[in-house]
Amino acid sequence: MASESQLARLGLFDARVPRYTSYPTAPHFNQTVDADIFRGWVRSIPENSRISLYMHVPFCRRLCWFCACRTQGTNSDDPVVAYAEVLRAELAVLARDLPRGVTLSRLHWGGGTPTMMPPEVMAEVAGAVFDIVPLGENAEFSVEIDPNEIDDGRLDALAAAGRNRASIGVQDFDPAIQEAIGRDQSFEVTKLAIDKLRARGIASLNADILFGLPFQNNERIAASVQKLLSLGPDRVALYGYAHVPWMARRQVMIPSDALPRPEERLRLFETARDLFVADGYEEIGIDHFALPTDGLAVAAREGRLRRNFQGYTDDTAPVLVGLGASSISRFPQGYAQNAPSTSAYTRAVRDGRYATVKGHAFQGEDVLRARMIEALMCDFRIDAAEMKRDFGATDAQLRAMFDRARAEFGEMVTVTAAGFAIPAEARPLTRMIARAFDAYDLSKAGHSPAV
Repeated sequence: MASESQLARLGLFDARVPRYTSYPTAPHFNQTVDADIFRGWVRSIPENSRISLYMHVPFCRRLCWFCACRTQGTNSDDPVVAYAEVLRAELAVLARDLPRGVTLSRLHWGGGTPTMMPPEVMAEVAGAVFDIVPLGENAEFSVEIDPNEIDDGRLDALAAAGRNRASIGVQDFDPAIQEAIGRDQSFEVTKLAIDKLRARGIASLNADILFGLPFQNNERIAASVQKLLSLGPDRVALYGYAHVPWMARRQVMIPSDALPRPEERLRLFETARDLFVADGYEEIGIDHFALPTDGLAVAAREGRLRRNFQGYTDDTAPVLVGLGASSISRFPQGYAQNAPSTSAYTRAVRDGRYATVKGHAFQGEDVLRARMIEALMCDFRIDAAEMKRDFGATDAQLRAMFDRARAEFGEMVTVTAAGFAIPAEARPLTRMIARAFDAYDLSKAGHSPAV
């Protein structure tokens, strides 16, 4: 890896850049994409094709202070049950426009805490989905699991519905760090949940862990990673904590003076990465790790790795439909987002309308640049032949983009007749290098630390 002084000279420890789970990024969405445009995009889906579906459940029993997701706390199941009814109503609206024969490649329930739904409600929601768009061959149905908010009844309901993948948020097992981020989740509770998932035939389990948390140091993150490894997840997301209290007000509860410095964040990442690799996990993109047999690792080796709002994926479906408040859909034509507030979303759906309030219709070089950025984030290289063959790029167009990035990053990138690449030693700079291919106003898009 490049030295810290080289990385510092290029601005790694000061930059705030997008995570590039989309291009353009969500801050550039606007109200020109509305419910009518969304309907047209749904109707344009080819018959008998495969799509993916994401369902957002924005409720938690408790609000973790580190989280910047759109969620709300509730001690009662009533709002969750009422919200599930709206989800079924939204599915009914979608059914009016969805072409015949469409099946699911991926179904993901996220949040929030989707496991707050009672077992019978889970069964009803899953049934409503599959009545409209059934699971296709080799499809994945994944659910985000809160170990503190799961029991045998809900696990059985999910298993009966066909869930074959689960995702568990760990963040960190250290009690002092958990107290500082408002997350009480013991190793024992997490292990019990995983054991019960495995007993119900989960084909693949992924876990999230964070670096850059308050009071975290190399010893503490190493201890948490080793505990996580003992649970045998098939894939792991090692995300950097983004401290953005001006956007996520609950983060004001986190002591900012206890946060590691940017240089320390990089060392925390390296400590965790080395442990995952030593245990046989393959590095996937900038922040994921997977066992060699996991679908994500296979996709990375075969050049099929993709990136969406859930992070890295082996899903190549061209359409992702988002259900629920704040959910984002992706089509070949662009992005569409539902109303972020639960009340506005609910009003629209109960009126028999789509809840789309903003988005972005692709124009100009958007599709080309989106693929270039995705290729860098997934494979650390841009294949010039692919860009010319699939996106109509010209040699002059590519040369101008590549030269602009090389002028900024020098020896940290390579440009050849075959394309553009980020050498292994420069990979901490990947998001910054990807930003060089972003044609939009960068002051609106980046709020996450570059490392």
